[in-house]
Formats: sequence, C-alpha cells, structure tokens
Amino acid sequence: MKDFFYAIQDLFVNVLFAPFDALRALELESWWAANAATWMFILIGFSFFMFWMKQLKIFNKTEAENKSISAHSFL
Repeated sequence: MKDFFYAIQDLFVNVLFAPFDALRALELESWWAANAATWMFILIGFSFFMFWMKQLKIFNKTEAENKSISAHSFL
C-alpha cells in the first residue's frame, strides 16, 4: 500500500507539476515570457466582459426584459 502512495507522489511531483517547474525556471530569465499565459487569459476575459456589456446594452435599449413589480414569482 505504501508503494501506491509513493506512485501517486511520483506522478504529481515529477510529471504533473513539471510545467510549473519550467515556468518557475523561465521566470528567472524573463518575467514577461513566464506570465504570457496569464496576460492572454486576462485579455480573453476582458474581451468577453466587453461583449457581455454590449449585449446588456442592446437588451436595455430594446426593453426586452419585463421590469414590472410582479415579473417574478418570488416577488
């Protein structure tokens, strides 16, 4: 049973965390290269946020939403 847990440890430490070790080593050489994925996700998230705000503005202009007091069953 002990070997099973050592195998799980070996899998995580030597295989699954290898990309993180590579990023840690890369950060010492270039901060921008190490954080490129982070910046990419920030840009993608910001673009989706702007798209969502644009769609909300369109729905507010057309007044497609029922804003009356009794519009929802829990009110």
